[in-house]
Amino acid sequence: MKRCFLLVILSALILPSLTLAQDPTRWLSTLPQAKDYTQHRSSSYDRSGGNADARQIAAGETLILLDEAGPGLVSHVWVTIASNDPHHLKALVLRMYWDGEPTPSVEAPIGDFFGLGLGDYFLYQSIPLAVGSDKALNCFFPMPFQKHARITVTNEGTQKVNAFYFNVDYRVYPKALPDDTLYFHAQYRQAAPAKGWTNQWKSDGDPLVNDKKNLNGDGNYVWMEAIGRGHFAGVTMSVLQNQDSWWGEGDDMFFVDGEKMPSINGTGSEDYFLGAWDFGGHTFSYGLFGAPVVGQEVAGGRWSLYRFHLDSPITFTKSLRATIEHGHANHRSDNYFSVAYWYQTEPHAAFPALPPLEQRIPRIYPVGGPGNAGK
Repeated sequence: MKRCFLLVILSALILPSLTLAQDPTRWLSTLPQAKDYTQHRSSSYDRSGGNADARQIAAGETLILLDEAGPGLVSHVWVTIASNDPHHLKALVLRMYWDGEPTPSVEAPIGDFFGLGLGDYFLYQSIPLAVGSDKALNCFFPMPFQKHARITVTNEGTQKVNAFYFNVDYRVYPKALPDDTLYFHAQYRQAAPAKGWTNQWKSDGDPLVNDKKNLNGDGNYVWMEAIGRGHFAGVTMSVLQNQDSWWGEGDDMFFVDGEKMPSINGTGSEDYFLGAWDFGGHTFSYGLFGAPVVGQEVAGGRWSLYRFHLDSPITFTKSLRATIEHGHANHRSDNYFSVAYWYQTEPHAAFPALPPLEQRIPRIYPVGGPGNAGK
């Protein structure tokens, strides 16, 4: 019941005036009622009627998953991939364009978009994103469009993808969506490494570090920056440690509508992701928050986390800057990979350039400090 209730909230907050696409409590009760849409699917099925239901993607090639007129709403995206490239989750780039816009509203390596930010598969379940057995990538974020939707995947690797399977479920409506309908956005960011202001510390509690102040978010890791009106729906983030000790002393800070000081300020990284005490060495995966990958607190430790604000999205009328410290007052130099998810009016601000593939592949950098011999 808890999961159903939260899905109701998700749909009601994003598209209150449409027939709700993710509302389990209404699925049975509204079955006798006529629907105001037609259901469609764009998929990789074998057009000959055979069983060759996958597509290959050569190096440098772009595969179109969806190219359809609106008004409509993408309600579900499912993908699974067979590739000999060990870095294919980083090499394949997912892009989504709404209503003929020249730059995508969604741009991220496909693994990162589905929460697999370190380039490895693992299973987890949240309300908008889930990875099922085996290597089944699912997204349930509602994605409305008025005139046109285009979804592509580009292979930026050097090896051919042997088999790319996809199903994109979408609704087509007979009339325009409400004027206040917002568009889905997702933006990839990384800092490899997120350079700390010092490497001359012995522990996270070192007075050199612990007494440092950070009130205005100077040097924070940035999840996203947006201009326009909208609301922040959440973030997936992965960390590869370059240094020993606990990486997560950083506070989340949200700057709304041009604020110089954050109006939303947290108490620590694990606190923002709704865990506590370094996650206690335990993995967990819930509807709105989770840490499905929990590593060791040493250089080379690997972590993957998510937090979705579906219960109360963070609203903005002019702009939003969503950030988190990398260590208390940004003293640590670990590697961060993230995708932020939000809804907003168009046009959107320019996204930062996607780093080249070689820079997206997680590796340890010589940054110095505990557990790291670099300078």
